[in-house]
Amino acid sequence: MRIEHIAIFVKDLEAAREFFTEYLGGHSNSGYHNKTTDFRSYFITFDDGARLELMNKPQVADADVSAEHMGYTHIAFSVGSREKVDELTERLRSAGYEAKSGPRTTGDGYYESCIAAIEENLIEITV
Repeated sequence: MRIEHIAIFVKDLEAAREFFTEYLGGHSNSGYHNKTTDFRSYFITFDDGARLELMNKPQVADADVSAEHMGYTHIAFSVGSREKVDELTERLRSAGYEAKSGPRTTGDGYYESCIAAIEENLIEITV
């Protein structure tokens, strides 16, 4: 068994699509729009087959993701080496994204950084 995809609601669908394609190497489909409900989505596919569904629907309420909370916390992307973790973290910082931690080696041995990316959703970058 494998996870087929993970879905996330976002306010700015186009900005989210651009983030995951530009910085994390995803490939986007052409999108979907249900005109009855005004639901819109893109599937972003990554080279290993993992997929992320970015969704928008005006009626969906905001959640406070700025603080730790129960439930999903972050999505982690493996970039292959410590050097690539450092490079991508710096590239994202230079683009105005906040590094919440790292790059660093965690107590359990991961080398990672954590970025507050699209609408404060956390993206972990690891080896």
